[in-house]
Amino acid sequence: MSKNLTTRSEDYSKWYNELVVKADLAENSGVRGCMVIKPYGYAIWEKMQAELDRMFKETGHSNAYFPLFVPKSMFEAEEKNAEGFAKECAIVTHYRLKNDPDRPGKLMVDPNAKLEEELIVRPTSEAIIWSTYKGWVQSYRDLPLLINQWANVVRWEMRTRLFLRTAEFLWQEGHTAHATRTEAIEESEKMMHVYADFAENFMAIPVIKGLKTETERFAGAEETYCIEALMQDGKALQAGTSHFLGQNFAKAFDVKFANQEGKQEHVWGTSWGVSTRLMGALVMTHSDDNGLVLPPNLAPIQIVIVPIYKTDEEFAAISEVVHTLVVQFKKLKLTVKFDDRTTQKPGFKFAEWELKGVPVRIAIGPKDLENGTFEVARRDTLTKEVVLKDNIVDYISDLLEQIQSDLFNKALNYRNTHITAVQNFDEFKEILENKGGFISAHWDGTAETEEKIKDLTKATIRCIPLDRVGEEGICVLTGAKSAGRVLFAKAY
Repeated sequence: MSKNLTTRSEDYSKWYNELVVKADLAENSGVRGCMVIKPYGYAIWEKMQAELDRMFKETGHSNAYFPLFVPKSMFEAEEKNAEGFAKECAIVTHYRLKNDPDRPGKLMVDPNAKLEEELIVRPTSEAIIWSTYKGWVQSYRDLPLLINQWANVVRWEMRTRLFLRTAEFLWQEGHTAHATRTEAIEESEKMMHVYADFAENFMAIPVIKGLKTETERFAGAEETYCIEALMQDGKALQAGTSHFLGQNFAKAFDVKFANQEGKQEHVWGTSWGVSTRLMGALVMTHSDDNGLVLPPNLAPIQIVIVPIYKTDEEFAAISEVVHTLVVQFKKLKLTVKFDDRTTQKPGFKFAEWELKGVPVRIAIGPKDLENGTFEVARRDTLTKEVVLKDNIVDYISDLLEQIQSDLFNKALNYRNTHITAVQNFDEFKEILENKGGFISAHWDGTAETEEKIKDLTKATIRCIPLDRVGEEGICVLTGAKSAGRVLFAKAY
């Protein structure tokens, strides 16, 4: 199997696009800006979904589902949110087609089927959900309301890229209502930590937890918490956000509750979400010029076994050993595939599974059966070991844990060596162009300076780190006083 991938050093963007397609993760669809997620890509997303869903339920959340369509008047109720998403909205104006009398066999919009009120195809679900919560919340006994939904959303992006930015994408969005400001802030922070836990322990991606600046905040939020990751090309990627909404949506949709004294109060809200953009982060953090590199905790297939034989008798003998091995792996809840296709040679299979990022490959031939050994290859390091048959199950189990840990540590080392503190704007520009990564710099706290730096360099403030030390200084651009450093980067 020929991979023919563009190398990362040659053209990182082209490498990414080719890899997503050639590794069978996704492809462009017949609808401009939308993608088809193929079975192998969807299997990874399902594993992400399963782990996140477990984590949400462990923190007390329940799943529900809300409509795809939002009446325009409802969407407009929270002004900042409506204004923030207005340019990305797809709108339904009619509900029926009819035959076109001037073009036989073609259809046209039926002018008599105009909707009384236009419907927005949800770019996010705050409006429809908060309008529903009005009927669900009457008393403090109904709170907290902890709801999540798995859904698709539509944002009419002009420049699209598989997984990273598409007109339609899959995500989860949590929407919660609380009796107090403190509880809502605690919820927002808790979900940011859940996302960070998932990114680091399942995706093997180290993240920085922080706050967005006012300019970068979610439209309609009082505070946005985020996790920021660094890709191999030195660009940042926002991997998840959690928003403290204050009482903005509760007031817009009149969601009130009677407190313990019987007085009416507006509830306090949060929303939080991650999307199929995480697929892009996974690809770009670990993969190499040979294809995908998947962390074992999210790999649909953790172990692939390839038989090497010449005769039917040899194949039968290998198959017998493999079937016993597969049962042992499955008892440990490990996912294993025996690639017993007779239509492809071992070399083709090796290349295919390498491209698809399967963490561990076992090759078994007649000599291995004689010697009581197996050849084990690691995808992340492309190294091989000969392992005794009697030790193989424990060895592979430990190896998968080691690969998961090594991938995280490799990404962490890259991230840590690409956080650079700068003192002035010349240094800022030099690091940005020649090294990349996160730039730790003083900023005077104004939106004007933030915008000016973005115009001059295309770098944005990725976050105000939660763990930043209160080190006063002077802004790299204006020389005005700064309360502390923030992280800048070019980003996806």
